[in-house]
Amino acid sequence: MILITGANGQLGTELRKFLDEKEITYVATDSSEMDITDKTQIRTIFEEVKPELVYHCAAYTAVDKAEDEGKGLSEQINIEGTRNLAEVAEEAGTTVVYISTDYVFDGTKEEEYTVDDLANPKNEYGRTKYLGEKIIQSICSNYYIIRTSWVFGEFGHNFVYTMRALAKTHSSLTVVNDQYGRPTWTRTLAEFMVHLTSMQAEYGIYHLSNDNSCTWYEFAKEILKDSDVEILPVNSDQYPQKAYRPKHSIMDLSKAKATGFQIPTWQESLSQFLSSLRKL
Repeated sequence: MILITGANGQLGTELRKFLDEKEITYVATDSSEMDITDKTQIRTIFEEVKPELVYHCAAYTAVDKAEDEGKGLSEQINIEGTRNLAEVAEEAGTTVVYISTDYVFDGTKEEEYTVDDLANPKNEYGRTKYLGEKIIQSICSNYYIIRTSWVFGEFGHNFVYTMRALAKTHSSLTVVNDQYGRPTWTRTLAEFMVHLTSMQAEYGIYHLSNDNSCTWYEFAKEILKDSDVEILPVNSDQYPQKAYRPKHSIMDLSKAKATGFQIPTWQESLSQFLSSLRKL
């Protein structure tokens, strides 16, 4: 049986939708059904479900809040919650799929980050997710760590929805043009998660985003290319945020591609996603 944590979040909901399409059975939990900061609750669910596989999508993802007011909660969920899950999963012989982030890197490397590059997180969110990675590696015998970046999709809040909403009330928008990365459609990520586990790929760390790279400005231009809104590029220092953002967090996808998984470009995925929104 498959168990999903964070099943009502942006990725968890997309994963459920994909598994439903594939007629793959699973048990979905969110914090109301299984609070990962409560090890006893996790153990109770494991005893009931007896999962062979856990897709660990639960996380604290409010990047700026994690710097101050949300720091304690971020540590509780991303570090201690992951430790609780890892320990119970290892006792049960369960494989864990842990979702991580490009924010484990400092963004100072000019080339693509490989799965073997040293992490050096510069914000609290990246730090807690990296510590979560280390916990999974030290406790779990069977695990996949999937680092992703710039996530967008049908469910939850994300950059695509933000840009589309702002375009309705503004004639021009300013977007940073000095941060480089790879957008990731939740659909592509969900498909890869299932691909890795179903083909029983080698355990370890993988990077998965859509192919090609861009700046946030270029991403915004593509999102709003059919609108009359003017998009103006600005530097990061003109758009200060609480949490440090890596300037260059393009991750190497070769290990994911080597599994036989076909990765669409972010432009193709964005186009497909926007088309699906028009049909809703």
